[in-house]
Amino acid sequence: MDAGVGVTALLVAAGRAIEARRADALARDPYAECFVRAAPVSALWPVSLEEVPRGDADPVWGRLARYFGLRTRVLDDALRSAARAGTRQFVLLGAGLDTRAFRLDWPSGSTVWEVDRPGVLGFKERVLAAVGAVSSAGRVPVPVDLRGDWAAALLGAGLDPGLPVAWLAEGLLLYLPAAAERRLIGVIDELSAPGSMLGYEVKLLEEARAVRDSPVYAEARERLGVDLLALFDGDPRPDSAAELAARGWRTEVGTPYDHVRRYGRGPRPEPDDALAANRWVFAVKGAAGVSRW
Repeated sequence: MDAGVGVTALLVAAGRAIEARRADALARDPYAECFVRAAPVSALWPVSLEEVPRGDADPVWGRLARYFGLRTRVLDDALRSAARAGTRQFVLLGAGLDTRAFRLDWPSGSTVWEVDRPGVLGFKERVLAAVGAVSSAGRVPVPVDLRGDWAAALLGAGLDPGLPVAWLAEGLLLYLPAAAERRLIGVIDELSAPGSMLGYEVKLLEEARAVRDSPVYAEARERLGVDLLALFDGDPRPDSAAELAARGWRTEVGTPYDHVRRYGRGPRPEPDDALAANRWVFAVKGAAGVSRW
């Protein structure tokens, strides 16, 4: 596995594994634990809340894992909604260890493209092959760095820009420089027919020092060697939702806690909250609204 963001993919997988074993799980990923155990850096990480001494009070394996579980469910439901609306093309940008192609119930004729670096997708292929995983949609890995010409690679892999596409950028834009985020939004717009959907996560505000010293960041760095703050780009963030609106997309911007209220479970607000600046954005191109999720 690559260092840096590749390790955060394992962190998310561990969070999904822990979520999957909860009695009230919002999302169940049966493959998440396999990824965690297969990588030396994460082989000893917990994959159930029973393995975490502080349980939900643990800032990483309790609270942050619950956040990843909620985010997984919200984005799962966004894709399900797009599928019900007739979309059959689904693109996961910075797919990491996402297993939606395997664990969601896809309509006939659906194709899921997974775009990420060759090293990440290669690791994923080996683990899934070892457990005999079978995708429930047409699945097309696209091994390309998103800093390169990923659009050409995606088109070469069969994406039809004349038909609607459901795009996910789960945990990706947090790490991109502002100029790269703008380019990404522009390319997505160019490849999206009317009716296309996009879901992504951003941090809209620069966090105060007290937030940057919060236990989530401090313990991820000290216990796991994952410096999340070092991965976040420090440039002022662009308003990608406004950019999409200017291009004819209808957008909905909310906090994770909006979805906690919707689903009735997930992380709760706390002082000096590392999750408070996060925003989840959903957009539909050329649509009357985004209420379908």
